[in-house]
Amino acid sequence: MAAPRNSSSEGEALGLLETKGLVAALEGTDAMLKAARVRLIRQERTVPALITSIIVGETAAVSSAIDAGQAAAERVGDVVSAHVIPRPAADVIRDLALNSTSPRAPSAVSAKDLASMTVVELRRRARERGDDKFSGRVISKASKGELLSFLRGHG
Repeated sequence: MAAPRNSSSEGEALGLLETKGLVAALEGTDAMLKAARVRLIRQERTVPALITSIIVGETAAVSSAIDAGQAAAERVGDVVSAHVIPRPAADVIRDLALNSTSPRAPSAVSAKDLASMTVVELRRRARERGDDKFSGRVISKASKGELLSFLRGHG
């Protein structure tokens, strides 16, 4: 039986390690990258304190890396989930932008679009900027006007 047309290349796998806390995420990611020949696609903050590290590589390497990452992360924190998807569908790869070797940059948004966003959306975009002077509690306490000023200045 032929492989479905919408699957990724033979032998490629997607690995996900979701942890609670930054320390566990960094420890797990470090162990995954040292354990096998895999590539870190990006780390995704899903909700406060939950971080998902996404890796790709050959199925056996990804499986081994996820096992090592899970064990390392559990030593210093909590692992929420660890999963390997062998030969993920091409749509999954496209949606996760796996063809990119660097983290996704926030997309450019016009001033008009920024003004129509909610404060929650503006705070999310401000956090994506990764600015040391405008982060954490500063973003949490910022008004809509302050958020707009920051985001427009960092277009």
